[in-house]
Amino acid sequence: MVSGDRLSKYHPERFKLILVDEAHHIVAPGYLQILSHFGLQEKGTQSPALVGVSATFSRFDGLRLGAAIDHIVYHKDYVDMIGEKWLSDVIFTTVKSKADLSKVRAGRDGDFLPGQLSAAVNTEITNDITVKAWLSEAGDRKSTLVFCVDLAHVSSLTSTFRRYGIDAQFITGATKKRVRAERLEAFKNREFPVLLNCGVFTEGTDMPNIDCVLLARPTKSRNLLVQMIGRGMRLYPEKKDCHVIDMVASLETGIVTVPTLFGLDPDEMVKGAKVGDLQARKETDKHRHPDSSSVTQDPSDLRRGLAVMGDHRLDFTHYETVHDLIEDTSGERHVRAMSPNAWVQVDSQKYILVAKGGVLTLEPRAPTTSNSSHGRFSVVWKHSLAMAEASKSPWSRPRVVATASTLSDALHAADTFASTKFDRVFIATSSKWRNSPASEGQLQFLNRIRGVTEQDVEPLTADDITKGQAADMITKLKFGARGRFDKLQVKKRRAQRDLEKDQKIQAMRERETVRVGPLGA
Repeated sequence: MVSGDRLSKYHPERFKLILVDEAHHIVAPGYLQILSHFGLQEKGTQSPALVGVSATFSRFDGLRLGAAIDHIVYHKDYVDMIGEKWLSDVIFTTVKSKADLSKVRAGRDGDFLPGQLSAAVNTEITNDITVKAWLSEAGDRKSTLVFCVDLAHVSSLTSTFRRYGIDAQFITGATKKRVRAERLEAFKNREFPVLLNCGVFTEGTDMPNIDCVLLARPTKSRNLLVQMIGRGMRLYPEKKDCHVIDMVASLETGIVTVPTLFGLDPDEMVKGAKVGDLQARKETDKHRHPDSSSVTQDPSDLRRGLAVMGDHRLDFTHYETVHDLIEDTSGERHVRAMSPNAWVQVDSQKYILVAKGGVLTLEPRAPTTSNSSHGRFSVVWKHSLAMAEASKSPWSRPRVVATASTLSDALHAADTFASTKFDRVFIATSSKWRNSPASEGQLQFLNRIRGVTEQDVEPLTADDITKGQAADMITKLKFGARGRFDKLQVKKRRAQRDLEKDQKIQAMRERETVRVGPLGA
């Protein structure tokens, strides 16, 4: 239409109506050039009327349809059209493939980069699973349309079908017109059961005989998924329904699958489910899992953060510096509620009790075949060495003195052992010395670590902390607080990246949502 001087042959004043099919393309440069020629770039009294129709009236790439269209006057969801018998009934099955999409990056349009996606999906194992799934679930279907990633994927998957004795043909953008027409006609006449393609039949295809759609091409685009499924929704004599088989890859945040179209978790696996079944499952999930937006954050716990990512929640604690970490005593509260002793948390589920003579460590055990019957928690004892022995370490080799299946049992065993090694006055939380002001030596040590002399940091004084609080802070520093802080910072950054990624995906979903009403430019 826009090539050469073809457009100039159309005189704008002779046209009262411009009708655009597949109108979700209307903001593409070629379409905008045509609209400009007919005086539709800006609304005027002499401009012809512009009407656009589309089955997927939204764009995944973020281009705003409001640049060309003022108002969406009517929208009918495909689920409603199935219910009203405008479209064929559909049954859905999801199949877990072995494809790993975790390293497949997204392109500028937000969907997977085809080259990387093909490398992840087009493997012998995945193709074999795909064909076996089709044989198991839809081997008796007469006309199956398969969506692939690229030409290489089409070729490999076609070969896999044929290896299993299935007469599978393919059509791609490189297929010659005559061959394409012959294969298309033969497929419509049900002369062979499986037709594979990549990017050819997502739009404008009239093959109502299709009674099975095999989705071998993962996507992040809801529009593309609906377009692929839509190829099998046309009504056709003797066609009871269309079976959609979705080959679900190893899931990462953002992939769109059949369940996600109905508001279900992408991990949800379905087999032979009808539209009504999926809608009912959505309602059940809604009652079982209240909307995450109703979750409120406890304002009294200022460091606690709650990131809501889709249906998943990440709880994490913000520590701006290592000093915030050593000052946080929330980790000790529940342990000290079960024990009379001043246990100090130095890592997740790892606690230290230290005094003159040695150190006790309570921590989870790494599961192995040799210790599986001895409990989940261990109590480890190290005693202090004499000066002559402590050339490399002030502590002896660690010795496991107790194991237990629960934290409370391990804590009880540790306290019993501690009573044989430590004087109670040095380890009990009720000891009077713990409530006295911090010593000068403690304050100097903590202030030096806090960098009081180098930075604009207020020094700790005896009025700020007690001797017991200072002792706990020093224990944290000596037994891994710096390392724990670094790990928490890494976890925090990862959680932030995941949150930003989820927000980006939600923005993509919003762009693909159609609402009747005025459109913004």
